Amino acid sequence: MAPTLVFARTGARVFLVGPVLPPLLLLGGCAPAHATALPADAAALVLPWGDAVLALVQGATALLTPVLVAALAAALARFSGPLRLLITDALVERLVRNATDYALNAVAGAVRGRRLTVTVGSAVIARAVQRALDQAPGWLLRAAGGGEGVAEKVFRSLPLEAAATTGNTLAPALEHALGHRPAGGARETV
Repeated sequence: MAPTLVFARTGARVFLVGPVLPPLLLLGGCAPAHATALPADAAALVLPWGDAVLALVQGATALLTPVLVAALAAALARFSGPLRLLITDALVERLVRNATDYALNAVAGAVRGRRLTVTVGSAVIARAVQRALDQAPGWLLRAAGGGEGVAEKVFRSLPLEAAATTGNTLAPALEHALGHRPAGGARETV
C-alpha cells in the first residue's frame, strides 16, 4: 500500500470519522424510522428535531451529573476543615463566656464590670471551671484544653486588680476546681 494512501486513510479517521461520525450517528439514531408523506402543496420540509435535542440534553445531563457531584464533594472536603475549626472556636468562646457569666452571678462579691480582687477572681475562675466541667460535652472540653484551658481563658477574660497573677489567682482556682496544680507550674507574671 502506498504511503500517501495510508496517510489519507489515517487522516480521514482522525479528522472525519472521529469528530464528525458519532454526532451524525446520534442525530440519525434519534430520527423516527418511518418517513411522513408530505402533501403536494407543502413547500417546507419538516424535520423532527425535538427528539434529537432531547437526546442531546439527556446525554449531556448523564455526562455532567457525575462531574458536578465530584466538584461539589471536592469543594465540601476543601472547606470542611477550616469551617469545623471556626465553629469549634466559636463554641469554645461561648462556653467560656457562659461559664464566666454564671460564675460572676454565683460568687458573692463579684460584680460584672468592676475589678475583682485576687480572692474573688480565684473563686470566680474555680466556679466557672466547675460549671464548664459539669455542663459541657467532653469533645468541647477537649477542644478548650480541658479544665486548665477553660481556667486560663476565664482568667484572661476577667477584669482583675493589678496585683492578680497566674500564681496568686489562677493556681489556687485550679487547685480548688481540679484538685491539682496546673501542668508546668504556675508562672508569676505582673
